[in-house]
Amino acid sequence: MPSERGRILLVEDDAVMGGTLAQRLRLEGYSVEWAHGAVEAAAALARRVPDLLLSDLRLPDGSGEELFLAYRERLAGTPALLMTAYAGIDQAIRLLKAGADDFLVKPVETADLLGRIEALLARKLVAPEDAVLGPSAAIRRVEAVLRRAASSDSTSLLLGETGTGKEVAARLLHALSPRARLPFVAVNCAAIPADLLESEVFGHERGAFTGATSRREGYAERAGGGTLFLDEVAELPPQLQAKLLRLLEAREFTRVGGNAVLPFKARTIAATNVDLDARVRDGRFREDLLYRLDVIRVEIPPLRARPEDVVHLARHFLESASGRSPRPLRGFDEQAVKAMETHAWPGNARELRNRVDRAVALADDPWIGAADLFPDRRGATATEDAAATLAEVLVAAERRAVASALEVTGWDVGAAAARLGVGRSTLFEKVRRLGLARPVETSGSPASGTG
Repeated sequence: MPSERGRILLVEDDAVMGGTLAQRLRLEGYSVEWAHGAVEAAAALARRVPDLLLSDLRLPDGSGEELFLAYRERLAGTPALLMTAYAGIDQAIRLLKAGADDFLVKPVETADLLGRIEALLARKLVAPEDAVLGPSAAIRRVEAVLRRAASSDSTSLLLGETGTGKEVAARLLHALSPRARLPFVAVNCAAIPADLLESEVFGHERGAFTGATSRREGYAERAGGGTLFLDEVAELPPQLQAKLLRLLEAREFTRVGGNAVLPFKARTIAATNVDLDARVRDGRFREDLLYRLDVIRVEIPPLRARPEDVVHLARHFLESASGRSPRPLRGFDEQAVKAMETHAWPGNARELRNRVDRAVALADDPWIGAADLFPDRRGATATEDAAATLAEVLVAAERRAVASALEVTGWDVGAAAARLGVGRSTLFEKVRRLGLARPVETSGSPASGTG
């Protein structure tokens, strides 16, 4: 039976070390799946997301770094502990900035390794019945981080594509914190004209500029001892970035046109849908400000990476919108559910809410159908069926080609990738998407199944 202590995916090609680690971890009460290489690990990750990834970096058919980066979205907050016998500070920093949780240099002290694993796995998932953001393991991992961060006053940085629910996560973080009864003040930095942003955030005194007929409290002041949420923080102009840095460092500010220094008491949560590290490299975002904002980083996975949440969220949106419907609504029919589960949701939860709201307003039947949610597909004909059949044929052909290349090369991912004319990261993704797995060895080599 699966262990209650957690499921670990161990990626290690050394038979002696891998066998020793797997045995010790099982003795400690963990469930262990042992993958002997990158491709085998990719197949394991395609089948099931573990509670912790423990991977060597140098593998015979790829690298642990490529594996981690290729599956970072699917891991979606799963702790990753990476090991190497070839210590490189640049690589360690690169991996930690990319989202890895810890980095060890071989030989590994068993007690140290076990301690780190225990600490990482202390980040337990929120139970499905207690989850607020959704039922998927990916979003429950996010919620677990938010719950742990709620008691802290540290600045949090929420990252994720547009529409993934970063403000919802920020509001949950505030609601779970000791500041819950105090104001939650949200600022969309991209929606306010640059010449007004400073006075909107910090406030202004009467006469500070043309049109300032009275004193006005800014968002930083109105937040009081609550939470100041800076959405789309990457859009702040350089001058305001400097002032925000001072706000966070000195915990004080001055209204535009004023002299009085006022205390800043609120907790700050920032959010963005862009790569701030890239903005720093391009000189468009201050590195010192990023350090101040990026104390507790939380990445919100896109909806396509957590399909279990789609129907759950749709039903929530339907319940919220049904009061505005001129007719009673009973729910979604089977075709609607199937259509939602197979849609890629490029607009994430915001697109889902939009489609549900439109269906509620226009649906003729008590049961919302696929055509109500996707009117652009209305009137689908045999042409679509032919396209679907063609797509299936193409996928089958791709599966045969990838499987053949792997078999011919003895599952050497580098050689197979070269044979197929793709990169190794691309091949990892194809193995995951196509559900391929290396044939199980029947000789005396160590087993790689779950414990």
